Amino acid sequence: MSLLRNVGTIGGLTAVSRVFGFARDILLARALGAGLAADAFQLAFTLPNTFRRLFAEGAFSVAFVPLYSRALHGRDGEPGSEEAAAQFAEDVLSVFMWVLLAFSGLCMIFMPALVWLLAREYATVPGKFELSVLLSRVTFPYLFFISLVAMLSGLLNARSRFGPGAVAPVLLNIFLISGILLGDYLRGDSGDDVVVVQILAAAVSLSGLAQLVYLAWETRRAGVQLKVTLPKFTPEVKKLGLLILPATFGAGIYQISQLVDTFFATSLPQGSLTLLKLADRLNQMPLGIVGIALGTAILPMLSRHIHTGDNAEAQRLQGNAFEIATLLTLPAAAALAVCAPAFCKAFFVGGKFTAADGALMAQIVVALVAGLPAYVIVKVLNPGFFAREDTRTPVWTALGSLIFNVGLNLYVVERFGIVGLAAATAASASLNCLLLYAILHKRGWFHFTPKLVSRVARQLIATAAMTAVLWYLMPLMADRYGGNIIEKVWSLTALVAAGGAVFFGVAFAVGALDKDLLGQLRRRRPARTKADDEILEVE
Repeated sequence: MSLLRNVGTIGGLTAVSRVFGFARDILLARALGAGLAADAFQLAFTLPNTFRRLFAEGAFSVAFVPLYSRALHGRDGEPGSEEAAAQFAEDVLSVFMWVLLAFSGLCMIFMPALVWLLAREYATVPGKFELSVLLSRVTFPYLFFISLVAMLSGLLNARSRFGPGAVAPVLLNIFLISGILLGDYLRGDSGDDVVVVQILAAAVSLSGLAQLVYLAWETRRAGVQLKVTLPKFTPEVKKLGLLILPATFGAGIYQISQLVDTFFATSLPQGSLTLLKLADRLNQMPLGIVGIALGTAILPMLSRHIHTGDNAEAQRLQGNAFEIATLLTLPAAAALAVCAPAFCKAFFVGGKFTAADGALMAQIVVALVAGLPAYVIVKVLNPGFFAREDTRTPVWTALGSLIFNVGLNLYVVERFGIVGLAAATAASASLNCLLLYAILHKRGWFHFTPKLVSRVARQLIATAAMTAVLWYLMPLMADRYGGNIIEKVWSLTALVAAGGAVFFGVAFAVGALDKDLLGQLRRRRPARTKADDEILEVE
């Protein structure tokens, strides 16, 4: 089945990137701890990285892919062509590149103001504000490179080449891991964290350039050669611009909430921002692997079914994506919530990262993963609007959720600190998810079927059984999570193995696994006709 195959490709390659990112954050925590330099780097990395997520995983893809796909494959009986698609891509590139250069240049010039807006409290700590501005200016060119990467990745996705876009982020983490190791070596016994974060900031921008070179090469391999011409605001380019602006907000509620969280976190005690970002790495593992994979894979396929008027197939496709999302994220969220103290203690505590830092980080993880299913399901629901070129509706739901998030933060941050802030993010994501589904259902675009409701209910039964087992096992090995490497490995392996065995065992017993859906991953296909090949090429 195309959806599962594409999700498997994207999710598998994204998993590799997340593992590298996880290793990066472990090294970062141990090298810098949760102090002044770590906070400054996290802020500097947040600015371009937030735009990376908005463009690479959100607005640009959801706006560009349907229009490029329509130019390539046609719509409503009108034929598409390689020439029309190439012309559209070149027009977009020629405008987009100059807009990015201007935006990046202005942001770098006015970086002190941007940093002040996000982290004005840093000015009260000697040297922290100035270091944050310097590092932010060094990292910001990453935005220019990675936005062009997003365009090329979207182009390849529309051609069902999902691998290169999923591989590219691995380069970011390889560069950052190398930067941490080099910085730690150069500072020697001085303990000067500033040396490390300066090298790290440079590594961020260099990784963006490396990703752009790689995607340009992959685009040429796909037989697409784009030229940069004088900017031309054609009707299709204008339409793309009108779609991108609301899509940036509508598809990026999680990322925009991250900026809101950053603002509130910088007003809390030193190290709060670093702990929040490190905790979010654990949350991002399943979110990145499952959510991004589903959202990326479903959009071109959903666009095709909607453009050809096959609403029943669109409903089936989105229902399957929803089922896959809950099958993977419900147990992931429950396992992370129960096992957060073990993971934080085993992986992060050490070097400059203290046991107290690890304990607080675990509480943040528990609060964040309460919204994990919602984070992923939003990635499944949003394409239902974007494939119909409706980017306005997600704007309004996102706006309502963001206002709710800000209001909740004003109440909980003062009372519950960084943990309350994380919980508010989870609550706002859940609200956004509910609003999106309600509107899709009202318009008749997507609805829960009895089969889907039954399947999710059975998944919840399996998740509850797994949670009970993990809750029982966690205290039995409490002394092992902070032991030597062998003790850490076997204790965490025992938790993961026991949880996985119980979940899938119970899921199989109660019928939470759709054998027909999953069986198509390994089912041999019959001989295909030329028409079948054309369908598979689109999907």
